[in-house]
Amino acid sequence: MLPIRVLVVDDSVVVRKLLCDVLASSPEVQVAGTASNGAIALAKIPQLNPDVITLDIEMPGLNGIETLVQIRKLYPKIPVIMFSTLTEQGAAITLEALSRGASDYMTKPSNSGSLAGAMEQVRGELLPKIIALGRRSTSATFAPMLSATRNSGDRRIEILAIGTSTGGPNALAEVIPRLPKDFPIPTVVVQHMPPLFTRLLAERLNGQSKLAVKEAEAGKPVEAGQVWIARGDYHMTVNRKNPGVVLNLNQDPPENSCRPAVDVLFRSVAQTYGPNVLAVVMTGMGSDGARGAAHIREAGGEILVQDEASSVVWGMPGAVVSSELADKICPLSEITQEIVKRVDVGRTRLGTRSARHA
Repeated sequence: MLPIRVLVVDDSVVVRKLLCDVLASSPEVQVAGTASNGAIALAKIPQLNPDVITLDIEMPGLNGIETLVQIRKLYPKIPVIMFSTLTEQGAAITLEALSRGASDYMTKPSNSGSLAGAMEQVRGELLPKIIALGRRSTSATFAPMLSATRNSGDRRIEILAIGTSTGGPNALAEVIPRLPKDFPIPTVVVQHMPPLFTRLLAERLNGQSKLAVKEAEAGKPVEAGQVWIARGDYHMTVNRKNPGVVLNLNQDPPENSCRPAVDVLFRSVAQTYGPNVLAVVMTGMGSDGARGAAHIREAGGEILVQDEASSVVWGMPGAVVSSELADKICPLSEITQEIVKRVDVGRTRLGTRSARHA
């Protein structure tokens, strides 16, 4: 298999060298070239034909966002990974980049860390993203659609739980704002993101949605009409506390190298709500959510997954499908419709039965 060709774009000589040294250590990756600004990058793309581009956000002249916009116009299918800072401004610009078509992002290592530590962070975080996105961009095969294997029957859905990662902010922006204002159940979401990013993601979605979208707060009641986004670096769980259900946050060890982790949330909703759970696993790298999905299925709940063709990376939903846990695979554009249908069907059937026995 040919190595994944990467174009590294950053105005810092030090950062370019660090990235090139780390990428060169992987037999699966080849540094196709580097560029010190956006204009040079745009000139080099047709010459180098990269499979993936890493793009610094803060550059003089043509900045990262402006460069990304041009890349998306000229080369809409090349995966672009933004290299941003772990600051409020960096998080806000990163979310803007994702909304404009960036495939993923990585926060730059802290300047206070050692060179060895910075290289290890890039090796552990950036390399897997490049490999996952690079391999997908060169593949033209997608998993077949799967018809529903079960329907809601007499189950009344009482909570919607969503798990996602790479490509998730855009997927959530497609799903959450389309939920109706009278959506009758609460929604809890794990999106793999660091602190600051999750708060700004919640604020962005709240401005686009008919429902109230907020970053999770410990002790808050879980009620209809609310969407709670797990806080960065904290697992989110739910538990019954009279008279209802409340949110909990903890910093237990990461699972699947993630905190927050989808598996943690899914186990929690399965334990708290039993068969009355609808879970959705969307685009994301890795397999987080598959073990939690097994708990939901064992409890009698339902699971939808995003299809491969509309996923940025089909790792997470693909793992659920491979484990034969999915009730249905949906294109991203149809997920909200399927959610509303399943929530409504359970309520309609139970309402009809209640009327008959009245």
